[in-house]
Amino acid sequence: MESIVAALALLIVGYTVGSVRIINQGTEALVERLGKFHRKLTAGLNFVVPFLDTIVLEESTRERVLDIDKQKAITGDNVSADVDAVVYWRILQLERTFYAVENIEEALESLVTTTLRSEIGRMSLAQTFSSRNEINQALLHQLDEATATWGVKVTRVEVQSIEPAPDVLRAMELERAAESKKKAAISEAQGKKQAAIEEAEGAVQSMKMIADALKSQPNSREIMKYLVAQRYVDASYRLGDSPNSKIVFMDPKALTEALSELIDPNAPPPSQHPLNPPKE
Repeated sequence: MESIVAALALLIVGYTVGSVRIINQGTEALVERLGKFHRKLTAGLNFVVPFLDTIVLEESTRERVLDIDKQKAITGDNVSADVDAVVYWRILQLERTFYAVENIEEALESLVTTTLRSEIGRMSLAQTFSSRNEINQALLHQLDEATATWGVKVTRVEVQSIEPAPDVLRAMELERAAESKKKAAISEAQGKKQAAIEEAEGAVQSMKMIADALKSQPNSREIMKYLVAQRYVDASYRLGDSPNSKIVFMDPKALTEALSELIDPNAPPPSQHPLNPPKE
């Protein structure tokens, strides 16, 4: 009798121990009874029926990271590029994830790759560089809709890099260099134009000031002679000081006559000047 009681006690203890399941925080488990889904075990102390219930899956429900390797994609302007991304996702309904899809990570990777290629194909190469946030948001929206029946939630998608082929990169560098040279040439031309305009305006303003000043002077003719002579001396000095200066031979008589004519347009021609009688 005592042996029967001991056997029953041992059986009860074994049954009790076998029915206890402890699930860690951030983890859930699926229980099947006689091959059919029965219930889901959450974090903490849980009990199952030995021999009838079987724990078929114990999985984390924390957020995970899925790194997508570089994939070939064709942009809207037919440029080949290597694109990679990283996806953050988590399981919301473990029973759907287990029974709706065979391998959730493989399914997610295939879906992200297809969606990423499709989104890149809608843009030109230049747009892909400047619209990274738009691509991320479009991928997140499409993936969230596609994975709703799998019991998972895609929380964030980040396109890490978009790398065109080396020959395309070289062509882009040459194009950028040419564009920079063009902008520099335009800026230099505009600067020279503005400088010339300002110099001309300054010369006009200077001439106007000189003319106004000479109007009020009785000896304006002598002042004009002095200014012309001063300009001539300055020009001669700059010509001689220049590293590539040239020697210019000028007849002093002709120079004097030219200056006289410039100062006094009403003066008689050199051939009729009293100091220059005509040659016979």
